[in-house]
Amino acid sequence: MYAMSAMKQYQSVNTNAQLVDATPHRLIQMLMEGGLTRLAQAKGAMERNDVALKGTLIGKTIDIVGGLRQGLNLEAGGEVAANLDSLYIYMTTRLVEANRKNDPVILDEVAGLLREIKSGWDGISQQG
Repeated sequence: MYAMSAMKQYQSVNTNAQLVDATPHRLIQMLMEGGLTRLAQAKGAMERNDVALKGTLIGKTIDIVGGLRQGLNLEAGGEVAANLDSLYIYMTTRLVEANRKNDPVILDEVAGLLREIKSGWDGISQQG
C-alpha cells in the first residue's frame, strides 16, 4: 500500500512540475489528456459496477470539459470557438446522460469527440 501512495505522490509532483513549465497551448493539451484518461477510468468503473467511482470520474471529466469551454475566447475565436462551445455543451450533456443511464457507449462517443478535438489541437502545435 505504501508503494501506491508513493506512486501517487510522484505523479502529483510530476504533474505539478509540468504545469509550471507548460505553455498555454500545452495546458489545453494536458486538460484534454486528463479528460481522456478520466473517461477511460470511468468506463472501467462502469464495467466493474463501481457506481461511486464512475460518478466521481465522470464529474471530473465534466469539470475538465468546463475548463476547456471557459478557455475559449468567443469574441476572438469566431466560428471555430462558437462551434467548440456548442460541442463542449453537447459533451457535458452526454456525460450527464452516460452517468444517469450507466451507458459506456456514450462515454466512447464523448472520448471520440475529445480525441478528434485533441488531434486538431496537437496539429496546431506541430505547425509552430
